[in-house]
Amino acid sequence: MIKTLARCVREYKMPAVMTLLFMVGEAAIETVIPFITGNYLINAIQRDAENIDLNYILKIGLLLVGMAIVSLACAGLGGYMCAKASAGFAKNMRHDMYDKIQEYSFSNIDKFSSSSLVTRMTTDVQNVQMSFMMLIRTAVRSPLMLIFSVVMAAVMGGWLAATFVIVIPVLAGGLLLIAKYAMPAFRRVFKRYDKLNESIEENVRGMRVVKSFAREEYEKQKFGKEADSIRDDFTKAERIVAVNTPLMNFCMYFNMAFILSIGSLLAIKYPSSGVNIGHISALLTYGMSVLMSLMMLSMIYVMLTMSAESARRICEVLGEVPSLNNPENPIFDVADGSVDFENVNFKYSESAKRFALSDVNLHIKSGMTVGILGGTGSSKSTLVQLIPRLYDVTEGKVKVGGVDVREYDIETLRNSVAMVLQKNLLFAGTIKDNLRWGNENATDEEIIEACKLAQADEFVSSFPDGYDTYIEQGGTNVSGGQKQRLCIARALLKKPKILILDDSTSAVDTKTDALIRAGFRSYIPDTTKIIIAQRVSSVEHADMIIVMDNGMVVDSGTHDELLKSSEIYREVYEQQTGGGDKE
Repeated sequence: MIKTLARCVREYKMPAVMTLLFMVGEAAIETVIPFITGNYLINAIQRDAENIDLNYILKIGLLLVGMAIVSLACAGLGGYMCAKASAGFAKNMRHDMYDKIQEYSFSNIDKFSSSSLVTRMTTDVQNVQMSFMMLIRTAVRSPLMLIFSVVMAAVMGGWLAATFVIVIPVLAGGLLLIAKYAMPAFRRVFKRYDKLNESIEENVRGMRVVKSFAREEYEKQKFGKEADSIRDDFTKAERIVAVNTPLMNFCMYFNMAFILSIGSLLAIKYPSSGVNIGHISALLTYGMSVLMSLMMLSMIYVMLTMSAESARRICEVLGEVPSLNNPENPIFDVADGSVDFENVNFKYSESAKRFALSDVNLHIKSGMTVGILGGTGSSKSTLVQLIPRLYDVTEGKVKVGGVDVREYDIETLRNSVAMVLQKNLLFAGTIKDNLRWGNENATDEEIIEACKLAQADEFVSSFPDGYDTYIEQGGTNVSGGQKQRLCIARALLKKPKILILDDSTSAVDTKTDALIRAGFRSYIPDTTKIIIAQRVSSVEHADMIIVMDNGMVVDSGTHDELLKSSEIYREVYEQQTGGGDKE
């Protein structure tokens, strides 16, 4: 896990190393200042206050001021370098995670919910960033301050520094116990965050459904339940962590009382002990440094324990192996749009008990128009997702252009296949920006032509800004039918060898549907067109119609052939055309 995250530091190694060096400098200077103050200033004044050389005091004062300025400079430069290194580290983590997610196949994405991925790229990255910042700054400074302070206290106070033998174990042990009992609550919080984000995402995406069913109160209660769970876990953890303060105060005041009482007794009644006011002053300062260092170390321990879970979740994303990869010597040319399914069986995971597709054998010639009909859950969408290799077959082969899809370069294959999915998606940006997803170099004339073929030009032209109209995230400011037609136009601009329409004209009327299909015949006659539809009218003129049921191809043929041979097709046709009533 550490190796994986360390690779994200990359170009920010130098700022991280510089932070460490500046922290060492700051810690060294801060521990020397009390020594000079007590030994060379306070003790000098105590020995001969009346005859003290003011020039000597001025020199020591200027030395202390100079050291303080250097210490401040080290702290400031260390803070700057630390911020640069930690922010860069977080940027690289997000960048690497985002790049990795882009490589995922659908089966990889199925392992992570979208809300969980969002949490990992935001909250989890922030936690690891905070830990990294503390490691390169506080985790270096605090141990050094602790060691330097104890050594200097022993040098100046002798056996009086024995107070640290009592205070340090008590405080360290107490802080470790606090962290031990607080951590389980902190760990639970991250899973709660996933559920909370999931609730928010579902509510925002489904706002129209929520309002149409008047389920606002239910959604508020669901959100409130998750928010209360996070609050309860944080409250429990914070109650435990809050014990830090009284424990710290106890150790601090015990240290002060011990040094002041015993030190004063020795300094006044037993001057021969060598303890004087300067030593007592320095011991008090070192005692505070020791306690503050321990407190900071405890905070680091708590933060590291919290972020360990975040780091694990980040490494899960970075370590996920894409289930689809390019072959060793990929093919970079797709000959034509022919599609062959040979003894194909498919299931979504190895642990699945049944196949989503069973014993599929199909042969589609390049340029054909193929319709696919079937009831809900008959695996129509699953079938076409195997063509651009969004999933790999479990058994058998899928061929495009006579070549097994697993032998192609993935990008080459997918650039030859255009899919208009069942759930149409438009991105935030202008209509032109969205259409150029199909062809980033498309001219305005090509965009208009594709929209005319997709029957989208008329409504786009009616907008005040035309093709420069801004589309809101998810296409919420256009209707379902308009969104479908824009997605079809985007696919046409790609000029693919295979065009797949997954129930993507369901929101348009039958006349518009017919015009779109006529546009296909004139604009992309050599492209293989595979149309999944619920309406028989959308596929009855296809060269071949495939009827699916329960993950199997039960019938195939032309419209006339299926009316004679397929009971399922005939039943659907009669229900939709009223043929059943006439009988």
